[in-house]
Amino acid sequence: MQKIPSFTINHLTLMPGVYVSRRDFTPSGDCLTTFDVRMTAPNRSLSLSAPVLHTIEHLAATFLRNDPEWRDRVVYWGPMGCGTGNYLILQGELEPKQIIPLLQRTFRFCAGFEGQVPGASPRDCGNYLLMNLPEARIVAKEYLKVLESDCPTVYPA
Repeated sequence: MQKIPSFTINHLTLMPGVYVSRRDFTPSGDCLTTFDVRMTAPNRSLSLSAPVLHTIEHLAATFLRNDPEWRDRVVYWGPMGCGTGNYLILQGELEPKQIIPLLQRTFRFCAGFEGQVPGASPRDCGNYLLMNLPEARIVAKEYLKVLESDCPTVYPA
């Protein structure tokens, strides 16, 4: 069986950043760009805990789907199974540099969020107790530093 493209990325040299993971075209011709929002260095940093990823998932998905500029292009935001980041799927043939300002706003929102996490109730979420807002805020602040620096946007060879 052939390896899928995401398993051909050299995870031994991959750094936190924002990368184009893939582009898909719908039958109607729309392009969907999947971004790898890599928050930690795979196999070299600790992966993010499930409660932190889950909290960031709720906060970021809520923010992105309410962003006046991008909300109509947001298809999906969700965690990677390996715990090192998230996937963001947007409509359009896009490059990482085009969405860095959006991600900066998103992670500023996550880093500064106070109160009840959106959707963190038994009615709205299948595991509403799997949340850690204080730690998620710290992780969001750290990743914001990556987004505000010379953020890597091209997968390593």
